[in-house]
Amino acid sequence: MLNATAVRFATVLLVFFTLTATAQPQTFKLGVAPHTSARVILEMYQPLRQQLERDLGMPVDVQTAPDFTEFARRAINQDYDLAITTGHQARLFQTDADYLPLATYKADFKAVALVARESRLRGPSDLKGATVLGLSPASLVTLWGQRWMKINGVQEAGMRYISAADSVSQQVLSGDADLAFTSLANFQKLPAEQQAALRILAESESMLGRVYMLNKRWAKQVGKLDQSLNNFANSAEGKKYLTQNKLDAYRKIRPKELETMEPYAAETRLQIKAR
Repeated sequence: MLNATAVRFATVLLVFFTLTATAQPQTFKLGVAPHTSARVILEMYQPLRQQLERDLGMPVDVQTAPDFTEFARRAINQDYDLAITTGHQARLFQTDADYLPLATYKADFKAVALVARESRLRGPSDLKGATVLGLSPASLVTLWGQRWMKINGVQEAGMRYISAADSVSQQVLSGDADLAFTSLANFQKLPAEQQAALRILAESESMLGRVYMLNKRWAKQVGKLDQSLNNFANSAEGKKYLTQNKLDAYRKIRPKELETMEPYAAETRLQIKAR
């Protein structure tokens, strides 16, 4: 039997540890798909992080992953409170992990196949033996590019992957790759001299670009998150972000819009299971 002093001591310890645990602030995890380097992502999303911190009243941590497949796995494992990724993964997070779509951008999202301006490549039939570059097997631009090659009967192109879009144009211009798949927005953000030295060999139809997907554990806070995005879009930093990245503005996801991405989502699901 514990004496009165021991009971009081145990009670004090219990209260101390309870208060210590309670005092630790909850951290809101903002996951961003690795569409560029981790360094650039952290810089790019600092203004949004700061806006979310003000509106939610808690620390916000910007996170990414080594590649798109790992990012998808982490999101499905509920690692993120808010995940920002392209439409095919957004659809996957909706169907496989119950994330809720918050918003996307008004600007069109397209994938492009880039070659050097003086390249011998003029069409799919010229790709035999070519070295082709993709962001990662699970990125939307890569999945579109592989479908484009398959539809056009390209079977012998060597495919390589890199982890960030920053070096795509450089590898094409240096001759390390004959063709690279990237987004039209990333191409348009290149310095003028690099754009002039490249040529778009093929361009996709409009697809669902980056989508903000909210973890179901925040379902009761949808209004607060919507308001925070609206606050960001109307701030000086938000307007700068949307303009610099040619995103125009936020908009709501249209009914059944995510469903159109199911074929690409299905391919990503298979890749996750295969790894």
